[in-house]
Amino acid sequence: MIAGLEMKRPTIADLAKASGVSVSTVNRILGGKGGVRPATAQLVTDVAREIGFYGLGSIESRRRDMIPEYRFGFLLQQRSREVYQVFGEHIDRAAAVQRKAKVRPMIDFADDLAPERIAERLRRLGETNDAVAVIAADHPLIGQAIRELRDKGKPVITYITDLSAPDRAGHVGTDNWKLGRTAAWFIAETTHGPGRVAVFIGNHRYQCQDISDASFRSYIREHAPRLTVDDSRPTNEEPATAYRIVKELLSATPDLVGIYIAGGGISGVLQAMREMPEDRRRAVRIVCRDHGPETRKGLTEGLITAALSHPLELISDRLVETMLEASTAKGKGSILHRIVPFVITTPESL
Repeated sequence: MIAGLEMKRPTIADLAKASGVSVSTVNRILGGKGGVRPATAQLVTDVAREIGFYGLGSIESRRRDMIPEYRFGFLLQQRSREVYQVFGEHIDRAAAVQRKAKVRPMIDFADDLAPERIAERLRRLGETNDAVAVIAADHPLIGQAIRELRDKGKPVITYITDLSAPDRAGHVGTDNWKLGRTAAWFIAETTHGPGRVAVFIGNHRYQCQDISDASFRSYIREHAPRLTVDDSRPTNEEPATAYRIVKELLSATPDLVGIYIAGGGISGVLQAMREMPEDRRRAVRIVCRDHGPETRKGLTEGLITAALSHPLELISDRLVETMLEASTAKGKGSILHRIVPFVITTPESL
């Protein structure tokens, strides 16, 4: 409580003085009249709460009426993947606690990842939302849809993986170069002698995966030349494909010592590993960039050496904030980049 206001019931004049605004400004907020900036209304609300002002309920109600309202569309990937379901829940929470604006989220899942389908869903989300966020592989068809939405005043923010589309309004994600080199560090430090390492990606059009794949190889060349990294193997984000590839690898590559999963398919990889004899499982180090329920299970079983993942709560908060910024004059004319640190999880840190 602010000094000097403890012994009496705070008045409108007290609130105005503590907030550094005029009495008329407080009266306009209480009366629900216009002419008060949302930031000022938020300041007065915070001070009213701090000093125990009797009209706090009315001020909070008026402040909510003053702040702008936006509808934001979020295009995630396969609904069947638990990590995206969890991501959707975090986005809902991030929108609900936003204080600068009322954010109404519309979360959509793309089970068909073909570029033309993603572009179609982007356009559809743009019809009913003020801004759209998308996770997608890089493709000209998607870039064209982003350009069309920009021309209609609908900014598009990429997240998790960036796109080359010059008309995107911003990107929110991790430093994928550092992530790939960190993955390589784990495999290099937990293996001994020569051996082969396999790299799985969803496909070559996911920028986040391609960058981390390149930096993974960079680290191995520099610090662990005893290891041989095979050509990247696309899984198309399908666990069944990852399962088949791992089964073939384990039977045909006796010197396999590591697998880096830069994309999806971790459940298929783990299924294949569980079917192997224990001594074979222990000989292979697995590093992935996913932290869904299946990954946590693999970590507790000791099948996964480390998981490098996006902090879903933090990235959801940053995503909503960036979409708000891009939806105002402050965000127009420049591409907003927000980098969040990735989370490292090992079996012992759970």
